[in-house]
Amino acid sequence: MDVIVERCGGLDVHKKTVMACVRSPDGKGGRANQVREFSTFTEGLAMEATGVYWRSPWYVLEEAASLQLLLVNPRHAKNLPGRKADVKDAEWLAQLLECGLLRASFIPPREIARLRDLTRYRTTLVRERAREVQRLQKLLEDAGVKLESVVTDVTGKSARAMIEALVAGERDPAVLADMALTRMRPKMAELQKALVGRFDDHHALLARMHLDHIDELGAMVARLDGEVDRLMGPFDEAATRLLSIPGVAKRTAEVVVAEIGVDMSRFPTAAHLASWAGLCPGNNESAHKKRSGRARKGDEALRTALCEAAWAASHGKDTYLAAQYRRFRRRFGTKGEGKAIFAVAHTLVVIIWHVLHDGSTYEKLGADYFSRRNDAESRRRYLVRELEKLGNTVTLEPSAA
Repeated sequence: MDVIVERCGGLDVHKKTVMACVRSPDGKGGRANQVREFSTFTEGLAMEATGVYWRSPWYVLEEAASLQLLLVNPRHAKNLPGRKADVKDAEWLAQLLECGLLRASFIPPREIARLRDLTRYRTTLVRERAREVQRLQKLLEDAGVKLESVVTDVTGKSARAMIEALVAGERDPAVLADMALTRMRPKMAELQKALVGRFDDHHALLARMHLDHIDELGAMVARLDGEVDRLMGPFDEAATRLLSIPGVAKRTAEVVVAEIGVDMSRFPTAAHLASWAGLCPGNNESAHKKRSGRARKGDEALRTALCEAAWAASHGKDTYLAAQYRRFRRRFGTKGEGKAIFAVAHTLVVIIWHVLHDGSTYEKLGADYFSRRNDAESRRRYLVRELEKLGNTVTLEPSAA
């Protein structure tokens, strides 16, 4: 293979050590390797992305203006079988790099990386809070308190007051049901039945812990929300344009900015962004046989956020995305809901690329977009064929004007 990069190096990064290989001309028309092992401590310090261990050497090396750094996905740089060793891995990375066979991973700018840390941690805390609420629900069920059967949210104001009273020692269902507020008042008869159980001191202890943990997690999420709002300041204009897309709410827009930034020059086309996010079908064909088209792995945080946004958009009214979802459901069948949501998420990531790339807001296509594009004559022939399959003889007559 031709040498494209005259002087290059490969780093195989681990938790405690970095194996470095530099390839350069040997002065005799060939290539020479220089291999050394370094510590990953800051004072000891194209690399391979191994967990988060690559960050320490990356931050040190990026300060050197003379270096062009590439972070490489390990799946794109697998070594040959039987040659698996740290030294061999570093040499292999250097050889691939000098021949131009490595693709750089997307490394966000420092401000986007910090925003990403916050939004990802917030997502983790939100999920943990949801799990803690589920633990509280399970505890109430164990105590025979069927509060969840009557109220929508056991952490709502009325339900929370009832649970707090149970923890404090109140056991009278009538007194507990009387704590219902506003729209919960008409359900007092049902609440009295639901609040009859065997809630004891053991349940009170665990319920107190669950409630305290829920409050703690809620406070941490609120603190992260404030910090995310501060870091989102320079990107408010882009976030506002993202909010014009059906299904994209404030937190989704923040996740999008945190995961891909607002500079779409890193992704030449919308298809590149969809592929990077893991929101496009896989391509696996050999000898004219197509195997599984399962999507490749991508940015999990972005893919999850967009699938949730797709779910919200699919249940909207009079929107293109809702119409597209229904169209996909018909195509994929009764068990194809997940595929339909994934396909709508792909459409969303394409829309996001255009909104950020063009600096524009989302233009509504309308729920009748597909019907407007349908050819009336081909539609007529299709319906005739379907009726004839059922054993009917079809004669078409134009309707009276």
